[in-house]
Amino acid sequence: MKVECYDKDGAEVYDMIVRHILQEVQVTRSISDLRVFVDPREPVFIIVVKFERAAAPILLEDLAECEYNKQAKELFIRVEDETYLPELLQKLWEIEGRNKVHHPSRYEVIVDSPTSDIKKLVVHDPQENMKKKIYDAVFRIIPEGFRVIEHRSEDGIIAMTCSDELIKDEWLEKTDKIIEEMKNE
Repeated sequence: MKVECYDKDGAEVYDMIVRHILQEVQVTRSISDLRVFVDPREPVFIIVVKFERAAAPILLEDLAECEYNKQAKELFIRVEDETYLPELLQKLWEIEGRNKVHHPSRYEVIVDSPTSDIKKLVVHDPQENMKKKIYDAVFRIIPEGFRVIEHRSEDGIIAMTCSDELIKDEWLEKTDKIIEEMKNE
């Protein structure tokens, strides 16, 4: 992690703030590199985060057996691992509608007249959850009032160039330079 600022004391304080927030949001271990460039005189704040790949997504077929009853027009889902049951129900409610999803027991879910093939449904995606936490951390780290944001996200890197004024091209060039440095390391 590196904080770049013309003011050495300010850089140390921001380094402490960043570390505290990353610990608070519990993403420290997921981040392989983080760079901050801050110059309040301009005013500009750039943050670039490189993060590790998370575990593979959990599919419906990984935690349950599905059987479609053509006569009743119902999909019966027998849950074998209830760890992700709340997320499964949430996804089914989003896809099929809450009124078509029944949950008679903790190991059973019934979907009336399903309109989509949900056998390959992604129930839990650790990568997306991790990205949400990283974005949460980044928005906590960005200084108050710096709400003009240019955002980039690609190949495990999230970058934001922030200001309370219009974003200047030279700041975007600085952001691109940091991204390229991270990719080459």
